[in-house]
Amino acid sequence: MKISKTLISLIVLVFSLNLSAQQDKRFKIHTVAFYNLENLFDTINDPLKNDEASPIMEMKSNRAEVYKKKVKNMARVIANIGADKANNSPAVIGVCEIENRSVLEDLVNDPLLLAKDYGIIHFESPDGRGIDVALLYQKALFKPIETSSHTLNIYDDVSRRKIKTRDQLLVSGELDGDLVHLIVNHWPSRRGGEARSRPKRVAAAKLNKRIIDSLQSIDPYAKIFTMGDLNDDPTNESVKKVLKAKKDKKKVPFKGIYNPYERMFTDKGWGTTAYRDALSLFDQIMMTKPLLDDDYSSFRFWKAGIYNPAYMFNKRGRYKGYPHRSFSNGTFTGGFSDHFPVYVYLIKEVKDN
Repeated sequence: MKISKTLISLIVLVFSLNLSAQQDKRFKIHTVAFYNLENLFDTINDPLKNDEASPIMEMKSNRAEVYKKKVKNMARVIANIGADKANNSPAVIGVCEIENRSVLEDLVNDPLLLAKDYGIIHFESPDGRGIDVALLYQKALFKPIETSSHTLNIYDDVSRRKIKTRDQLLVSGELDGDLVHLIVNHWPSRRGGEARSRPKRVAAAKLNKRIIDSLQSIDPYAKIFTMGDLNDDPTNESVKKVLKAKKDKKKVPFKGIYNPYERMFTDKGWGTTAYRDALSLFDQIMMTKPLLDDDYSSFRFWKAGIYNPAYMFNKRGRYKGYPHRSFSNGTFTGGFSDHFPVYVYLIKEVKDN
């Protein structure tokens, strides 16, 4: 079938008008992020925890100086995440590998973050090493409504003793007027090998799915983020088979989950951490379908990223190109974390009065 030049011109004109209309719109941008802070422990021995095995407690001297530098480095990174687009640090950021609320108070009171007035949501987890997850939020942008901590019940396959690991943190609240739900995770490690430890992360994913299902049973259109250091890649069983996360936005079913990090991992070969010359993308932020709609009258997903500027890389030596971590072989390196943080941008159209 032939198309007339007049019809082609009309199609081009309509497309140009639609593009122009989109460009004339103004959008508000907020950043949702996650960061593994790599052993952010204080210098005080807690007799109720195995914190003496933490890198900073194993140091023989200069612990106070190292702790201050570690906090400063973490604050520097958090202050910069999302700043290029949102002109602000994250509105909310999940964190893991922190010892207690005290270290978070030191972090949010660092001069680089103090003006942001971050609030803290934290529960003590039963983790054997004494590490927890938490959520930081800018009080001017996010209003918590309900918080809860969910225990992962898993057992050693030999002794059948319960394994003490991190709880999953659920926070529901209003992000600049929009109701959202955020789940912060730090799933069991790969200690003992990926295959042997896999059932523990599958169990963690099943708990995560139950939390998501419970929210969706109340509101099928709930805007839910699940984020964390999963110790699994986007292609592993826990994410693909249990959470059934999709890498294509167009294929996410109703009540389904979208994982923007799968395409980064499979198509681009990107990662957030490295071990034995292999990159892994363990740190991820996933979201439910209502955040993918094209109606920008409320906050919707725009784009995802890994925050990995040059200053966070090792520049030389055996680990060149790896994240510049804080601790190595019992010493402080002056670095940041063995993980890069991840983030997503949310946008909402700003209507003129």
